[in-house]
Amino acid sequence: MINEELYKTIFTRKSIRKYDMTSLTDEKLIEIKNFADNVKKLLPNIKCEFSFLTDDKVKNILPIKAPHYISIYSEKKEGYLLNAGFMLQQVDLFLSSVNLGSCWLGMAKPSKEVPASKNGLDFVIMIAFGNTQEKLHRADKSEFKRKGISEITSISGGDQLLEAARLAPSASNSQPWYFSGNIDEIIVCREKLNLLKAPLYNRMNQIDTGIALCHLWLSIEHQGKTACFDYANSGAPKGYEYMLKVKVEGDTSC
Repeated sequence: MINEELYKTIFTRKSIRKYDMTSLTDEKLIEIKNFADNVKKLLPNIKCEFSFLTDDKVKNILPIKAPHYISIYSEKKEGYLLNAGFMLQQVDLFLSSVNLGSCWLGMAKPSKEVPASKNGLDFVIMIAFGNTQEKLHRADKSEFKRKGISEITSISGGDQLLEAARLAPSASNSQPWYFSGNIDEIIVCREKLNLLKAPLYNRMNQIDTGIALCHLWLSIEHQGKTACFDYANSGAPKGYEYMLKVKVEGDTSC
């Protein structure tokens, strides 16, 4: 079961910043493309497409070079940043599960030779990937630098379910998400940003929350339940912005 493998990978995954620049085989790239083309969407009504790039086709102000990159292009509809984070994080976990390094690149974009849009879809974000020149996986959870569970949720009895979301990567390790409600109806919020932080982090915080939602969805599936996503507006704790509600059902489909 591929989702179970992705779930297990959450607890050992790390961001890789040093790569062997040797290209992967065509067979391995096809395997990755096939997986990416079949990931779950958070918002099925948003058109998205993945694109593969090499290092000479990427502009990145950070000193991270990899032999391969995968970009996600999307319609700019409400929730598209959440959806992009949710989808691309599945690819990120898959890469780690097949012993390849990967790293989210919030400051990178395709170079001028690459069109900014593809089939009417706009570039959102990319991840670098390839064989690594550093340790690929964490030995255990003690190697993660993350907020404590009480800092990201007020839900009683939700520690086990939300632990996977707690370990999700985020820009500058900001971890902007917060979970309230109860164990059966989880309200997902993100930190409200002040005027100074909003221009820098508003976009990435939405992608980051989509990444955490991917981990939460996999955690719910791991428990043999179904995550149903409800976008009807609801309340949020003070200092946070409501994103959506996750209803945790038994073995029924949404």
